[in-house]
Amino acid sequence: MSENNNTNGVEEIDINHLMQIRRDKLKELQDAGKDPFEITKFNRTNSAGEIKANYENFEEKYVTVAGRIIAKRIMGKASFCTIQDSDEKIQSYVSINDLGEEKYKEFKTWDIGDIIGITGFVFKTKTEEISIHANEVTLLSKSLRPLPEKFHGLKDTDLRYRQRYVDLIMNPEVKNTFVMRSKIIKEIRNILDEKGYLEVDTPILNTISGGATAKPFITHHNTLDISMYLRIATELNLKRLIVGGYDKVYEMGRIFRNEGMDIRHNPEFTTIELYAAYEDYNDMMNITEEIFSKCAMKVCGTTKINYQGQDIDLTPSWKRITMIDSIKEACGVDFNEIQTDEEAVKLAEERGMEFADNTKRTRGDVIAMFFDEYVEKTLIQPTFIYDYPVEISPLAKRKPSDPRLTERFEVFIGGREYGNAFSELNDPIDQYERFKKQVEAREAGDDEAGMMDDDFINALEYGMPPTGGLGIGIDRLIMLLTDAASIRDVLLFPTMKPINNA
Repeated sequence: MSENNNTNGVEEIDINHLMQIRRDKLKELQDAGKDPFEITKFNRTNSAGEIKANYENFEEKYVTVAGRIIAKRIMGKASFCTIQDSDEKIQSYVSINDLGEEKYKEFKTWDIGDIIGITGFVFKTKTEEISIHANEVTLLSKSLRPLPEKFHGLKDTDLRYRQRYVDLIMNPEVKNTFVMRSKIIKEIRNILDEKGYLEVDTPILNTISGGATAKPFITHHNTLDISMYLRIATELNLKRLIVGGYDKVYEMGRIFRNEGMDIRHNPEFTTIELYAAYEDYNDMMNITEEIFSKCAMKVCGTTKINYQGQDIDLTPSWKRITMIDSIKEACGVDFNEIQTDEEAVKLAEERGMEFADNTKRTRGDVIAMFFDEYVEKTLIQPTFIYDYPVEISPLAKRKPSDPRLTERFEVFIGGREYGNAFSELNDPIDQYERFKKQVEAREAGDDEAGMMDDDFINALEYGMPPTGGLGIGIDRLIMLLTDAASIRDVLLFPTMKPINNA
């Protein structure tokens, strides 16, 4: 019994029957002492991409390649098959004259999805397709499941995310997204390393949840018999290192937040946070522009990109505007003329805004509400919004000219936030008071509010120099530069609800 190697047959034959056919083939090989799973190593000389990109250097030369069979055409005593390796696909001509009758008969039983090795010389067919004339073929791994039919089996995005391994096999452009992801991350490290930043590691498990406003994941350490929190930010530990005497540090790694999921949010995601002593938020604006523009040049070849139909120019220098001025520009309301909490709340109510249960009724909180309502969605070209209210910036330094504001900015592109930065608060007395307000909010029911971190206050009391700090969402940056609509498209293994719990 043989399986139809045309992938259209997958829809015509029961999947379990196809799998049984493949298992039967494997059993025959094993009984004949030809178990492919006993092979431990295969020596390749070249990749398909290398050969196709440099045909002049490989013509008539012998090579050994390996990859997955993605197409096969049997023509009596000769056949063509196409394999796909990590970066390309290449055709091979296989004949009974080169392999011998027994080996060629065996080759004809191999299936789409099987992984094979091919040794032969490189040539071009009459249609000018670069190919390998096989003298030897080796079955390296048996695929016991048929691949999905290309044009119908991969439109279910939920299945693609759950079975990323199949998605990568069937969609080479998906594989390229993650190659670009790796290049972007490497470029960011190169930029910071050249500027003298030290890459460090800080704990993922912490006894206190801090450094951001977010709901944490909680776990339990059995030996210590204590609750622990997966980090929601790396900020406080990195600033401890600035106290300790490092001038420039950064960490790129996973962050965990027990919050909602949508096209921009996954419970675990990658960020970079960096801190530089004796710098401020203006310096962080400059390095943000440099990171985005250089990463764009690295993977796109230009700083002028298109994201989801929007033309965006990442070329420095970007627009810089205060939060209050951006609101005035968008809707005509000038919060410089509104001095009290009562005035601000009344204005919000007149505009039909509703306060969430955990939203404080302060001037600063109302400013943030107006920004969210009127401004954020309008910021298509890269824009730095700076000077945030102190009520929503518990870790940023107050602005000397107006202590109701902080030296903080966020960067927006395409109506979305991509980074957050401060002139870091280094006054331990002020920091303690702001932590107390976070604790009060938490006790009032805000499970995203921060906790009191006595050790961080202790660190600040030893003295931290003026410091600029920056955090960038790596996944969002990669979405921007790969034109990905969803964060799940740039995570190899996004969080998914188990099927049996659906």
